[in-house]
Amino acid sequence: MTYSEENYIKVIYHLSLVSPKGINTNAIAGMIESKASSVTDMVKKLAEKELVDYQKYQGVTLTQKGLHAAKMIVRKHRLWEVFLVEKLDFTWDEVHDLAEELEHIKSEKLINRLDEFLGFPKEDPHGDPIPDRYGQMIKVEKQLLSEVGLNKKVMCLGVKDSSPSFLQYLDKHQISLGSEIEIINKEAFDMSLTILMNGKEILISNKIAGNLFVKVI
Repeated sequence: MTYSEENYIKVIYHLSLVSPKGINTNAIAGMIESKASSVTDMVKKLAEKELVDYQKYQGVTLTQKGLHAAKMIVRKHRLWEVFLVEKLDFTWDEVHDLAEELEHIKSEKLINRLDEFLGFPKEDPHGDPIPDRYGQMIKVEKQLLSEVGLNKKVMCLGVKDSSPSFLQYLDKHQISLGSEIEIINKEAFDMSLTILMNGKEILISNKIAGNLFVKVI
């Protein structure tokens, strides 16, 4: 596959996690930042390679071949993120764009060696699961912090928004993967939360809480 084809396959994969019955080409165009007509042309090429099924007006779905290919791209991206954070001391808000470039490396042997070198990590620095060489990945039960009730203690498992500005906000308040949080108040007006973490009270907006994945402990 070309770089562009790989990017399309990855976008279709991520969209399919939300809409498994078929992806509208306009949704793909919005993610790729391309014209709908260009997306349709690319989807037809991917269909010829048996990577997607495409029915006009019914949307796009990945074939088994396409799904495996997408998972391997995601695997490379997330392993490189782990490497950049753990071995090269990049921060978690810096690694996404670099991993976007590194994910196109073709060598399966290199990626498997990288996986072994890193100790076969199950999650990337943002808490997202890493597929193994067969495309299998762990499934963790999690919910958004905004959905958790009062007086619950939770552990931060990951982020929904991995933009640098959001990750920098979390760093500023020392919120990271594994952080233990207790919800001590929820405002009825705007659903903002007062949380207790490391013995310190912090006020966070509903938008922030709606982008943090947690599990009750």
